[in-house]
Amino acid sequence: MQKKLTGKIDASNIKAFELPPVRDGLLDDFRALGDASGVVSDILDELGITGALAASFLRPTMAGAVAVGTALTVRNVPLRQHPYEAARAKVNGMAEFEAHNLAKPGDMIVIQGVSGVSNMGGISAQTGRRQGEVGAIVEGGIRDVPHSRSVGYPLWASEVTPVTGKWRIQTVEINGDIQIGGIRVSPGDIVLADDTGVCFIPRERAEEVLALSQKKVAAEGRKCQLIDEGMPVADLPTNA
Repeated sequence: MQKKLTGKIDASNIKAFELPPVRDGLLDDFRALGDASGVVSDILDELGITGALAASFLRPTMAGAVAVGTALTVRNVPLRQHPYEAARAKVNGMAEFEAHNLAKPGDMIVIQGVSGVSNMGGISAQTGRRQGEVGAIVEGGIRDVPHSRSVGYPLWASEVTPVTGKWRIQTVEINGDIQIGGIRVSPGDIVLADDTGVCFIPRERAEEVLALSQKKVAAEGRKCQLIDEGMPVADLPTNA
């Protein structure tokens, strides 16, 4: 059944293509790593992949949250019209709801947004939770953080602001390639986010990154066990 569109973005700019499904259990295997953005960042370094951003830049709204999902991308730009004129005329160019419209369980919304204004609010977050999204990453502002927390929808954002984006933002593309903190993110890439930061894993390298991350997590777990058992520092393995 054809989904009804909001009309806030030209349908030609909504890339509703079907990506090949990731392996069953892939996202669960990444989740099983735990709060492993540091480990995954190390593996990305070893593989020559740029993909990690600090939590001091993309700050989490829910302490302790760990989210793993497939990227569903949104690109926003500033609206050219003056916001007060747009507000009087009820010109609302935000269309992240079209991303919710496309979302499948396990997706994570990733927004290349506009600074100084909200690119996602509480009702949007609640809609995303209903759709089965695991959370959102936003370069730019968000608002209504208590609302998104109350529905269990974690966000990682570069700003928090009460200023609405309704009269200040135009959504120009959904499911295209975007840039987050200078890192290219493509639709379907794997996103892992926790208290330490956010990692973007190219879809085509996900299995490789996962296998190496699993080995590193196991090695670090063994090293922690040896520390608790009292092994002298000089004897601890150095390859974890």
